[in-house]
Amino acid sequence: MNPRLSRQSLAQLALAIVLSYATAGIGGALTDLGPWYFALRHPAWKPPDAAFGVIWTTIFTLCAVSAWLAWQAADSPALRRRVAWLFGVNALLNILWSALYFKLQRPDWAMYEVVFLWLSIVALILGLWRLSRWASLLLTTYWVWVSIAAVLNWQTVQLNAPFVGVLG
Repeated sequence: MNPRLSRQSLAQLALAIVLSYATAGIGGALTDLGPWYFALRHPAWKPPDAAFGVIWTTIFTLCAVSAWLAWQAADSPALRRRVAWLFGVNALLNILWSALYFKLQRPDWAMYEVVFLWLSIVALILGLWRLSRWASLLLTTYWVWVSIAAVLNWQTVQLNAPFVGVLG
């Protein structure tokens, strides 16, 4: 059997998919497209809401494969910890953005947080490059999308500020 397709390797791929989709699920659970969201003014170029699910599903699938490839390439506990840490920090920042924007209804706060999310993707791409170029390259779609989403976030803030959110 090809070592890349061993039972252990396939189990690790399955775990990467579960963890990636769990991150997506938590972010999705925090995303409420209710009256508050639909009352926002959005830039004319904003993709239709139905496109976001397809885009994010694709991104989280690519992230899972990237994590799996990087894990396979990491040949020491220290490198595996680095892979886990990079993806873990990114997952938390991804979830935090959804919580700020949708749950707390603070796109203005999310606009600042997205900078850290974007930087965490850059850190992933650079941090995985020496381990696995494929793992690194698979994340470029994520980086491009978050770059677009950051501009969309900024323009939404410009069109709707000031925000009070659910805490104010």
